[in-house]
Amino acid sequence: MKKICVIGLGYIGLPTASVFAKAGYDVLGVDVNKRVVDLLNKGEIHIEEIGLPEMVREVVAAGNLKASVTPEKADVFIIAVPTPIHEDYTANVDYVKDATKAIVPFIEKGNVVIVESTIPPRTMDDVVAPILAEAGIDPYNDVYLAHCPERVLPGRILIELIENTRIVGGITPEAATKAGDVYRAVVTGDVIETEAVTAEMSKLMENTFRDVNIALANELAKISARLGVNAHHVIELANKHPRVNIHLPGPGVGGHCLAVDPYFIIEKAQAESPLIAESRRINNSMPDFVVEQIGRLTAELKNPVLAVCGLTYKGNIDDVRESPAIEIAEKLLADSRYDVRIHDPHVRDEQVPFKLTTLEEAAKDAHLLVILVDHTEFKLMDEGKLTENMKTPVIFDTRNCLKVADDTKLTVHRIGDLTKLSAIQEASLL
Repeated sequence: MKKICVIGLGYIGLPTASVFAKAGYDVLGVDVNKRVVDLLNKGEIHIEEIGLPEMVREVVAAGNLKASVTPEKADVFIIAVPTPIHEDYTANVDYVKDATKAIVPFIEKGNVVIVESTIPPRTMDDVVAPILAEAGIDPYNDVYLAHCPERVLPGRILIELIENTRIVGGITPEAATKAGDVYRAVVTGDVIETEAVTAEMSKLMENTFRDVNIALANELAKISARLGVNAHHVIELANKHPRVNIHLPGPGVGGHCLAVDPYFIIEKAQAESPLIAESRRINNSMPDFVVEQIGRLTAELKNPVLAVCGLTYKGNIDDVRESPAIEIAEKLLADSRYDVRIHDPHVRDEQVPFKLTTLEEAAKDAHLLVILVDHTEFKLMDEGKLTENMKTPVIFDTRNCLKVADDTKLTVHRIGDLTKLSAIQEASLL
């Protein structure tokens, strides 16, 4: 039985370790956070992901998965640590460097070393390989060094780790094949071999494509607000064209992929990436746009009470990394004009820098309820209770997710449809 050592037990590393353990491998998960390690060794987890608690309990009980703060010798090492950005939007690969250095004492000739962390182009060649070389390990002959970026959707991680196509980029062709064989043992999707730098760029461009297209939709929402047009209706009609698929606007882009990965390309080719850079600027501007619309919606109130619903970067998960909802909440809390109550059923108090409350407490006597995340709980909110509990039953739905009856007593404004607000303001000027 091959032994696999996974470095980093976060949103990707822990599910990855669990999937290999479920397949019968002897897996050691390594993390610098002792709390995470202790929880895992008890069969418990620190993140929210569908199906993961049950799988972890099973594989820990079976003895296939254990955790430690230090690596051990293994046949395969998988690095799955974060790659955040610095304040100047350049990549911080310190975690990847530290993880690589941490496994160096345990690497033996013939081992497979895989970096799953999303990294800038040429990181495998210019950063990871030299660390091994400096330690006396020939990255081209002693080990099989490869990059295999994760390509999963939160909420479906355990499914997509198995079913999605995997791109494996080797420092050498032999490395790509050896690393590819690691995934072929558990993956039902295709495993495609390529060069390391190509694999690095492919992952970055997947998320950059989405970021650029979201920016187009968000720019349309801004234009529509200026012109008094329903952007959601515009998108619905435009998408009836067989070769058009406009995304939906929202309060911004978050998470550790879309909000970060484009910067890794910009960093390496700034002069050649103006479209990517401008898309990042547009998406980063959306929290201010949302706050501006909240100001318009409450302009005639002296001390409006706001119920802010949702803090994660997408629906039905607990991940708040790079979440635009966090930025919006912080901006509203900083404005003394507002009485702000914040609710998210998926987020724990220790994850955020402010107090959370229940939906009922947030909505009580509120003048405006703002939906920042499309959690199922918000899609299915009870219209009657909102009408009864709110002082003025007005909703600002930045995710276009709330479904209301035709005879609803709620007034709903959507991020791409502020036509009702424009009409009210125009009427007040007559």
